Parts: sequence; C-alpha cells; structure tokens
Amino acid sequence: MVVLATKCYVEGEARERTLDSLESLLADDLGELDVTYDVGVRDDDFPSVTISGDDATVARNVLADRWGAITPHLEAGDEYIGTLEAWDDEGFVLDAGRTVRIPTDSIGLGQGTPAQLRTRFGLVQHLPIRFVYEGDTDDGTAVGRLADAERDRLFAWTRGEGRVTVNSATRAEVRATVNRAGHAEDIVTVERLGLLEQSIVCREETDPPGLLASIGQYLPSELLAIVP
Repeated sequence: MVVLATKCYVEGEARERTLDSLESLLADDLGELDVTYDVGVRDDDFPSVTISGDDATVARNVLADRWGAITPHLEAGDEYIGTLEAWDDEGFVLDAGRTVRIPTDSIGLGQGTPAQLRTRFGLVQHLPIRFVYEGDTDDGTAVGRLADAERDRLFAWTRGEGRVTVNSATRAEVRATVNRAGHAEDIVTVERLGLLEQSIVCREETDPPGLLASIGQYLPSELLAIVP
C-alpha cells in the first residue's frame, strides 16, 4: 500500500469528482503495468492505494515518485513531503502523517513572518511541501527545514511571469473556471501541485491579482497571487 502525500479534504460531489480525477491520474501512471489497485481515503484525508500484481513494487515506486509517500517513520536527514496545515509566529506546521513543525529560521525564504512568506510565495493551505526531517525535540515535537529543492521551486515562482495558486479544486475545475471567466488567453497553463492544489501560470502581460479577482467569484477556494 502507498499513502499519497496529498490530501482529499473536500466533501459531497466535490469529493466524488476529486476521487474520479485521482482514478484517472492513477490509470495514466499505472496503466502499462501488470497491477490491480484499490483507492481509499484515510481518516486524515490522505489517499491510500493498495496495489497487487507482478509489477506491484514498480507501481509503488512510481506513485511515491509522482506524489510522495506518507510513511510511519521519519529518518533524520531524509527528505519527505508534508501538507501545509497551519502557520503562526513560530513557523509552518506540516502534516506528514504526523505533525512536523518548520521553525521560522528553518524556512529559508528570506525576510518576513511565516504568514507574510506564505502570502508572498502563494502557499495555500494543504499545499504539498518538501522538507528535511531533523529530529524530535525533548517534548516529542518533530521538526525540520524546507528542502533545498522546495526553496528553489518557490523562488523560481517569484522570478516568473506571475502565478495564482488555488486549493480545494482539481486541475480540470481550475481550467474550466479560467475559461468561464474569459481568461483562457491570459494564462500559459494550470500546473498541478497536488490533488486539490493548482498553480495558474500567467502570461507576461497578465496581472495576477486581477486574474485572482476575476476567477475568485467562481471558486470556493483559497487563492493567492504571486507577483514577480
């Protein structure tokens, strides 16, 4: 079984659409392998994929590489993926199957409070984020730092043409919303960041805050604009 490091936290019809989307993505990832699989969602909203067949080991590795995997044990110095659950003056709080705190001085994204950095870099809630686990404190709190590759990715976002990050919506839903709002020609693509977290990549002449204001009325989501 592989527990994917991305969450399905919506309910009702939105949950059904999200799981249908996940099934389609899994079919693309595993369609050429000799496996069968079943998809479920744990109580903590992480999807689990139970795999059997001759290529089961390969399939588990494919999914872990594509989505990241939630594991029961963290090894100090290793890199993992957790979802952004909260932030306060002390840093970020990630869910990696257990709570992991990223202290402010371990974020590594420049000056500002965690809340300011979250807004500046478009870190919507539940966004999958790579981190390096550094160990537990005396009171049992897991701590880590943002992975170098994660910092590089986020800095690259601020050097591009601008973006709008979105949660609580599949990639297909975001693309349809952009089209509905009449902005199909104003974007380059919608990049999948997680199952329900997307990044709308703007064209050079597109104003990210303006795009956010235009599409926000159609999406019951958190949206953050990244302005280069």
